[in-house]
This record gives sequence, C-alpha cells and structure tokens, in this order.
Amino acid sequence: MDHLINHPGILAVFGIAVFIMLLLDLGIFNKKSHEVSTKEALTWSIVWISLSMVFSGVIYYYMDFENFARFQSAYWIEKALSVDNLFVFILVFTFFKVPKHLHHRVLFWGIIGALVFRAIFIFAGVEMINHTYLPDMTIFGQTVRINVVLTIFGIFLLYSGIKSWFSKEENDANADLSKNPAVRLVHKFFKVSENYDGDKFFTVQNGVKMATPLFVALVVIEFTDLLFAVDSIPAIFAIAPDDPFILYTSNIFAILGLRSLYFLLANFMDSFSKLKYGLAIILAFIGVKMIISPFYHMESWISLTVIGSVLTLSIVLSLLFPPKHEQ
Repeated sequence: MDHLINHPGILAVFGIAVFIMLLLDLGIFNKKSHEVSTKEALTWSIVWISLSMVFSGVIYYYMDFENFARFQSAYWIEKALSVDNLFVFILVFTFFKVPKHLHHRVLFWGIIGALVFRAIFIFAGVEMINHTYLPDMTIFGQTVRINVVLTIFGIFLLYSGIKSWFSKEENDANADLSKNPAVRLVHKFFKVSENYDGDKFFTVQNGVKMATPLFVALVVIEFTDLLFAVDSIPAIFAIAPDDPFILYTSNIFAILGLRSLYFLLANFMDSFSKLKYGLAIILAFIGVKMIISPFYHMESWISLTVIGSVLTLSIVLSLLFPPKHEQ
C-alpha cells in the first residue's frame, strides 16, 4: 500500500479518469440503447487502450520503470485472459435472444459489477498473502521465505495452463444455460417474465413485479466473470503480490475496455484459434514464476517481454494458419 499512500495524486487521476469516462459512456454517448457499430467499437477500444497507456506513463513518471512494467504486465495478462469472457458473452446473448441494441446495456452494468468484485478479490488477496508467509528456512544452502498462498496459486495456474493446452473447444453455440446456477438463483428469488420490456431489468405484469430475461442475462454474465476471475486474479498476483494499487488499476483498465473489444471482435472470434495455446503458455509461465519466486526473483521487464511475445506470436500464427471449418 506504500505506493498508494505516497502518491495519492495518481490514485486521484485514476478515479477521476474512470468516473469521467463512465459518465460519458453511459450518460452521453450511449444514453439511448442502440446497436454498436464496428466503427464505434474500434473508436472506444482505441480510447480505452490509449487511456491505459497514458496512465502507465503517469506511473512511470511519478514512480519508476519497475512499476510501469508491473502495470503493463498485469494489464496485458488480464486483457488476454478476458478473451474467454467474449465467448461467454456471445453464448449468453445467443441463448437468451438478447436484441443487439441491448447488448451494450447488459455489458455496461456487468462491468460495473466486475469493478466491485475485482476490488474485493484483489485487496483481500493481497491482505491474505501478507499473512501467509512461512518463517525463513534454508533449502539447498539458500535462505528462502515461502508464501503458502502464492505457492498454491502457482501450482493452480500451472495446472490450468496445462489443462487449457489440451482441452477441447468448449464454446458451443447451442449450449443450454437454463441449468446455470445463476439462472436458478434468479428464479429462486424472482418471478421471470417470458418477454423483454424494452431495456428494463424489471417489469410489472398484472400487478406483479418480475425480472426480465435481460436481468437474467446480466446475472449470468456477472456469475461467469467471477469464475473467470479465479484464473485472472491469481495470475496478476505473480506480478505485484504486495501492491494492490498496481493490480487494481491495471485490472480495471483492462476490464473497462472489454465491452468495446467484444463489439469489435464478436464476429471474428474464430480468427484467433491459436490464442488458446498462447494463454495456456502464459498461465503455465506465471505459475512457474510463482512457484520459484522464493528462490529466484524474475524482473518485471522479463515477464512483460515473455507475455508480450507469446501473445503477439499466438495472434500472428492464428492469422497465418486459420482453422479449417467443415463445409
């Protein structure tokens, strides 16, 4: 938390920037529900990425290169791992037959919820890490200080990376989400209408207040984001386990740009068929980094170089060798 205390100005810049952009997004540019065009999605994607890069420049100017590299590494890790979320968005909108002009509204409030839950996960995780260090011990003649939580996270990420590499494609366009725990939870507490009522999450029919299918879709997206956070949050702890400021700001900037990225890439997801293997390598790499951290400290610029190189290579290979679809 030292960086947060010593540089309150940076925290203020972050808070003001996020607040203004969300206000502009919902209150002005998207005040009325509409179908987001590719041009609009591209513009907002550039805006969010540019804003993230400018903020990382502020960190470099007021802090140092180490924190700049940490922010960049955590940002691109979250950005890459969130690609899986895009597949889920497509499945949810398809299953619940959400009209295209309502996609933005669902994603906006879904991401607002993600901001809250990510804050809880990150700050609680840092606190938990700070209290789970084992006493100094000597292994192979070297004095080390092992952290139980980071080691468990490392093993989990290494396993996730290996499992992801060998897993088959699970994104079925005909997936049945009716038995999803989030759907059952909504039906347990609310009556759900069969039809949409414009862009409303709740409606009144025959004097009874009911949730609309739009609300159900929102809850499912929130629920799946929590599941994906199980991978992404431990992954960024490998970058800066003791600095929730770097972790949260990088994570939030990546999440805020996810909505526009969805509208930009929704029709081209099949073009990134090799990205799955790149993400598997990154998860395994981060897992190994966590496991060996008591014995060897890897500089942040090395992590940033590896992550950037793997992502770039997997995207290039996806474009050079597109998947062959059966006719």
